[in-house]
Amino acid sequence: MVQSLIELRDITKAFGGIHALNKAQLQLASGEVHALLGENGAGKSTLMRVLGGEITPDSGEVLDNGERIQIKGPSDAMARGITIIHQEMALAPELTVAENIFLHALPAFISWSKLRARAGNILRRLGFEIDPAATVGNLSVAHQQVVEIARALSQNARVIVFDEPTAVLSTQDADRLLEIISDLRSVGVAIVYISHRLDEVYRIADRMTVLKDGQWVATKTPQECPIAEVIRLMVGRPIDQLFGERTTREPGHEVLRVHKLNSHKVRNVSFSVKAGEVLGLGGLVGSGRTEVARLIFGADHCDSGEFYLNGNKVRLRTPQQAVNAGIALVPEDRKGQGVVLNMTIRANVTMANCKDVLAPLGFIQSGRERKVVETLAQKMRLKSNGVDAAVSSLSGGNQQKVVLAKWFNHGGQLIILDEPTRGVDVGAKREIYQLIERLAEEGMAVVVISSEHHELFGLCDRVLVMSEGAICGELWPDDYSEENLLSMAMMNHPSLSHAENA
Repeated sequence: MVQSLIELRDITKAFGGIHALNKAQLQLASGEVHALLGENGAGKSTLMRVLGGEITPDSGEVLDNGERIQIKGPSDAMARGITIIHQEMALAPELTVAENIFLHALPAFISWSKLRARAGNILRRLGFEIDPAATVGNLSVAHQQVVEIARALSQNARVIVFDEPTAVLSTQDADRLLEIISDLRSVGVAIVYISHRLDEVYRIADRMTVLKDGQWVATKTPQECPIAEVIRLMVGRPIDQLFGERTTREPGHEVLRVHKLNSHKVRNVSFSVKAGEVLGLGGLVGSGRTEVARLIFGADHCDSGEFYLNGNKVRLRTPQQAVNAGIALVPEDRKGQGVVLNMTIRANVTMANCKDVLAPLGFIQSGRERKVVETLAQKMRLKSNGVDAAVSSLSGGNQQKVVLAKWFNHGGQLIILDEPTRGVDVGAKREIYQLIERLAEEGMAVVVISSEHHELFGLCDRVLVMSEGAICGELWPDDYSEENLLSMAMMNHPSLSHAENA
């Protein structure tokens, strides 16, 4: 029997008559990493917002070392040693590292040298030499996350919640973060770890709790519950495989040809993609895949190179030119570049193709717009409180569906999807995979960029491998394996190949 440090018991919370949590529970022990799993919308973040004092539950109780407590707000939670590190980091980018670490407890009279020294000591405990005087906005995402952890340690945190902490990290940075979490566990800190990356969960977690539709489903150890069973608990049905049986499609005419594309991060890239084909771009993080997508979409400037659509040479210098040519981009950063969070689903879906819902004098025909969007929402299996709901109210997977719906509504002949399922739960992933397959079946040319190799192999008709801004190889289905992809990428990656030969 595990002795609980913090226990959330029978927590219920409704918003507008809809239960976000329904008698949910979690028992968290000192010195353990407890993974909190479930599809997007399962209630994970809401439950943690209760723990962090951001939300007051309608019923249920929170116990601290067996004593019932009432957490009256985020500052009260911090005072009790409970810290939430959200997926969107809550740092002040214009302040220094030291100021961010001690922002909660800056004295009236500040000795800057002592403040920076204290901050440096905490950062070195975490194994990082980050300048305490550096401006946080100038740091990498990985180092910003270290600053968040340092701030938690400065508050003598007993409980730290990590919400999708590796979603935007490279493999190396993610590995380092897992080491830090392991170190925190060894000194008695209790960790709640929320992630859709089950391989990470099985590396780091002592126990796992699964939520579904706001309710507790099960608490298991990784040893007693294989991944297939966790997926079944999360989605309520067994999933033998995320990808449907590969359909045999005969690609049509060449839609896009890129010839000798060069920029400061892309070197001599040439390839083509045909109608009805799903082409993958694989490689290590930083290999130039996203940069190629942005050059095609006109979001970045290319130094040289040519684009051909349907055999005709075209200029793609701006996103507007790309959209007019029938090219769509689902960007890696959906929140910052894919949707306008404070606008409605309706406005987001129609913004790339307003002309179909405009009256002769330029006014939007609300009835027609609503019908178009509701039809697409049904097609996408979008879960929302209606098309007038703000996109910010949706789960990550449903936000991604809004981006896809926008480009479905636009039409076009080529769609580029950059990390299409990042931060998306396993159930929503399968639905997005089915949508991508449908696009190809309808004759659209599709380019998929993904750091999840099994995703490329499950979706793509062939995969181009990139390294150091150049295409270094091509894989066909008979050759699909992680070993083949990584060996291509690493043999052509100077820093890695030198390390191998050292």
